[in-house]
Amino acid sequence: MNAVENHYDRYEEPLKSCMLALRGIILKQDPDISSTLKYGMPFFCYKGKMFCYLWVHKKHKQPYIGIVEGKHFEEAFLLQETRSRMKIMLLDPEKDLPLQQIEQLIQKAINLYKTGVVKLK
Repeated sequence: MNAVENHYDRYEEPLKSCMLALRGIILKQDPDISSTLKYGMPFFCYKGKMFCYLWVHKKHKQPYIGIVEGKHFEEAFLLQETRSRMKIMLLDPEKDLPLQQIEQLIQKAINLYKTGVVKLK
């Protein structure tokens, strides 16, 4: 196993299963998405440019998807907190993941790069 895959082993259940499911959901959204570790957390890149990541909220103890260019999003379920650029989607590892909402969020994030709103290089 590589470092990215080993990263998920640090979590206890049900957090581990939730994080692995999120990883799978994100990776299957586009063949140009890759996974890497940056800053000690799993980041997902679209054509080499970081666009989202997975982490666990310190206060809420819940996993979340962080959208790097979240400032372009107005969805009410996204939290900005003290971040100026990024927004997060908190998830409950004890409940079914909102698959359609996650897929739409990831597609919207990728479209920022595909349409040139955010430059790839």
